[in-house]
Amino acid sequence: MNLVVHQSITIQNLSVNSISNSSILQIGSTGVMNPLSNSYNTSGSTQTAESQSEEPLVPLPPPG
Repeated sequence: MNLVVHQSITIQNLSVNSISNSSILQIGSTGVMNPLSNSYNTSGSTQTAESQSEEPLVPLPPPG
């Protein structure tokens, strides 16, 4: 089934309080959304990053 959507969207003011790494902000219609993740080495470093310790930086209470 083919569906053709013609739309005109005018946004005067859009306020977004927060958006996380895996969030999607969609305005309008979409057919297919393909996931995309990019990682960039903007510092030019050739060494790998140090691994993080298992201990949290802020002590957390036990769950429950």
